[in-house]
Amino acid sequence: MDEATLAALHEAIEVDAVTQRADGSASRLPIWVVVVDGEAYVRSYRAERGAWYQRALASGELGIGLADRTLEFAVERVADEGIDEQVSEAFRAKYAEQSPGPTATMVSPEVARTTLRLRDR
Repeated sequence: MDEATLAALHEAIEVDAVTQRADGSASRLPIWVVVVDGEAYVRSYRAERGAWYQRALASGELGIGLADRTLEFAVERVADEGIDEQVSEAFRAKYAEQSPGPTATMVSPEVARTTLRLRDR
């Protein structure tokens, strides 16, 4: 992922998760994104029940609506506790002051298990 995209994701408070529903229509839901060691990560606030998350896992792809554009990424499930903890710390650093309750949810063990790394397609 190029530096300009990483910087834009790092600065964004919310982005849109853009996925395709079974009927072909687009779904756009606001989500949070963090950057850790040059990699961008997202999680599902609703844990594995999140519809956008399920669609992204099934397709291996996720659109990210950022400002006036939609960027297309491959997604990779993270199964590394060390990375999960770094991502949790990044969520706390970026969001805890302005949104303490939602941040606590985003770093809970159930939600942390939904960590996805965004990769260039």
